[in-house]
Amino acid sequence: LGNTVLHILVLQPNKTFACHMYSLILSYDRNKEGPGSLELIPNKEGLTPFKLAGVEGNTVMFQYLMQKRKHNLWSFGPLTTVLYDLTEIDSWAEDQSFLELIVSTKKREARQILDLTPVKELVSLKWNMYGRPYFCFLALFYILYMACFTMCCVYRPLKPRTGNKTSSRDNTVYVQKMLQESYMTYEDELRLVGELITIIGAVVILILEIPDILRVGAAKYFGQTILGGPFHIIVITYACMILITMVMRLTSTTGEVVPMSFALVLGWCNVMYFARGFQMLGPFTIMIQKMIFGDLMRFCWLMAVVILGFASAFYIIFQTENPENLGQFYNYPMSLFTTFELFLTIIDGPANYDVDLPFMYSVVYFAFAIIATLLMLNLLIAMMGDTHWRVAHERDELWRAQVVATTVMLERKLPRCLWPRSGICGREYGLGDRWYLRVEDRVEPNKHKMMRYTEAFKAQDRDNYDKGLEKLEINRNILYNKEPSAFSLSRSTSRTSSHRGWEILRQNT
Repeated sequence: LGNTVLHILVLQPNKTFACHMYSLILSYDRNKEGPGSLELIPNKEGLTPFKLAGVEGNTVMFQYLMQKRKHNLWSFGPLTTVLYDLTEIDSWAEDQSFLELIVSTKKREARQILDLTPVKELVSLKWNMYGRPYFCFLALFYILYMACFTMCCVYRPLKPRTGNKTSSRDNTVYVQKMLQESYMTYEDELRLVGELITIIGAVVILILEIPDILRVGAAKYFGQTILGGPFHIIVITYACMILITMVMRLTSTTGEVVPMSFALVLGWCNVMYFARGFQMLGPFTIMIQKMIFGDLMRFCWLMAVVILGFASAFYIIFQTENPENLGQFYNYPMSLFTTFELFLTIIDGPANYDVDLPFMYSVVYFAFAIIATLLMLNLLIAMMGDTHWRVAHERDELWRAQVVATTVMLERKLPRCLWPRSGICGREYGLGDRWYLRVEDRVEPNKHKMMRYTEAFKAQDRDNYDKGLEKLEINRNILYNKEPSAFSLSRSTSRTSSHRGWEILRQNT
């Protein structure tokens, strides 16, 4: 019951009342430091009151709980060294990491906790010491891996075509080799080494990705931009295309160019995932993701309807014409592709003006140019501009959250020997087996005093000004008393506020 009340207090809108009641309930807890403490009992979702405060973005409750966990090590003048308890904060050896919970929640208030002490210092320590070097090395390794795969695709086994052409439009001169013919020379053996490296990399990708999908859930794993959702889809699809290409090569099945081309596009697009490790490029990848999976996905539905309708009309118009003179619309798939190019203004009207064109072509093309080029493309530009304006206010905040998610991901996947635990063991200071983070804080007492004096002067001036306005409102009908009253008001206000301010200074001294 007490643990349930603690979870309810974390969700209360009245933060001050919740903190007092939280402290009152814990005062009756007999196991304050033991494993049976009320603060360590999770709810049905596996969240303790501390983790629940982070997920809900309750910064007041989070700071209150952190003040209870800190230990002042020493203080000298304005410098203070504090030890913060990292229990439930550090993601090291945690099944449900506090940092991962914060970056995976949809509430923007929760990401503000990443700027609070000691979370900010802990993330900065992990990222600067281990996260950034490992991430840069991983990016370099992935680029070399993709270069190896690209060279294997460029020099894939091909042989000259021996069969006769069945159509005048057939332009094929090389065909794929059978498996027995693919690995005979020294160059083929060298390519085989690169292909084995590519396949091993694809298997490793699937081994690393599948456990996280089962642990987090497919909806959250692929749907969260901060966790790299779109890039997880890209890299898993890439690995599947590699394995499909391998099966087609082993079975000597023709058409391996289809999965191979998809794998090349997806693999190189995944390089953008590593831009999140750099402050200059990270926010732009967030902008691209928001536009692609927001504006562009909605726009593609409208574009598909327009292209399908007009492509069908163009195909029907040129269906009775000679395809040798009008090759862009000689069959229905080619009509769809040509209309798509027209929609994006990649090509001009693909009509042969040396022959007589059907009258309906001019009518349909005129309507298509108005709807597609003038209306829909400008609509897409306006939508993207609006998205850019909305995301620009929080892109830096989202980028910092991406850095936290990347740090947690690397810490979870790398061996413990490569990523030691951050912080200081409490046994060095007689605080038990818990781990602590040492933070040095500089307090400027004069600055805080001046802030209090300024607020006191402002408050007194505000009160006297309001009283003066009331007097002027009463005497507004007396014209000749307006200026004197205002003059006396300013003098009395200045004298009273100065007297109050100097009185505060004397008392403080």
